[in-house]
Amino acid sequence: MDSGRVRTEKVIQKEEKTEEDFDHTRTTILDWNSFSTFKITMELSLAHPALKAFMCGSLSGTCSTLLFQPLDLVKTRLQTLHSNMQPGSARVGMVTVFLSVVRTEKLIGLWKGVSPSFVRTIPGVGIYFSTYYSLKQHYFLEQGPGALESVLLGAGARTVAGVCMLPVTVIKTRFESGRYSYVSVAGALRSVCQTEGPRALFSGLTATLLRDAPFSGLYVMFYSQGKNTLPQEISTSPYAPLANFSCGILAGVLASLVTQPADVVKTHVQVSPHLYKRTADAVRYIYNEHGFQGFFRGGVPRSLRRTMIAAMAWTVYEQLMARMGLKS
Repeated sequence: MDSGRVRTEKVIQKEEKTEEDFDHTRTTILDWNSFSTFKITMELSLAHPALKAFMCGSLSGTCSTLLFQPLDLVKTRLQTLHSNMQPGSARVGMVTVFLSVVRTEKLIGLWKGVSPSFVRTIPGVGIYFSTYYSLKQHYFLEQGPGALESVLLGAGARTVAGVCMLPVTVIKTRFESGRYSYVSVAGALRSVCQTEGPRALFSGLTATLLRDAPFSGLYVMFYSQGKNTLPQEISTSPYAPLANFSCGILAGVLASLVTQPADVVKTHVQVSPHLYKRTADAVRYIYNEHGFQGFFRGGVPRSLRRTMIAAMAWTVYEQLMARMGLKS
């Protein structure tokens, strides 16, 4: 009787020990999983600041592109409208083009070309900001760049992004012009390669760089110099994002006015590459047909769009970088 009770107690003790071992093992596994998750989180938070800059830039560019795509479409239509107009025709303005698009293509027509814009913006703005951040950290870690250095910094970052994304820029411009019946970005790329050759995807490279590199360089200079003039109490106040946005608007207007002629030339070359063998041919044609003012066609919608996009992109980018603990 006693021996049977002893055996029963041993069995119970063994089962209890087994449960304790199981609980210990499960706790160890959970602790290890928690540690692994914490380790991965820490690695992501500490490593690759350039990747963080890429993510912040892509997000900021996506938001601004979605909001201001209609202005880009109106700008492109204004710049390419001359080929369908008879000599002596009344001047067509921004509002007229806007209403025409809404009437013939409905409200959604104002966002025609938004797909290639996204395909270009998400990686393009990310490449721009990550390149800008990397160059700034490498060359200006101790002190901020001066006026001329800001121009070189912005222009260098934009050149890298512009060359990488030029094929998508060509497709975007053609989507917005209304002259091509492309269905998708992939289909457009395939059509251009088959009918015109891959070289057509890089049409307008010179004009694009002449437009984008100076714009970004001048924008960064005006923007950084404008921020430096802000009083310290404003820069550290809750109104700092609004003040930075205002500096961005001023910088965008000034940079847009300087680079508008290159934008007009770029649009002509990319929409009708068969008409212009060289960038100089497009410049000569615009001047002969429309005079000096032809280089500023579509300037209002472009200035509005580039100014608002750049101001919003930089403001959102800097706020996101600050939340990640990085100095933009």
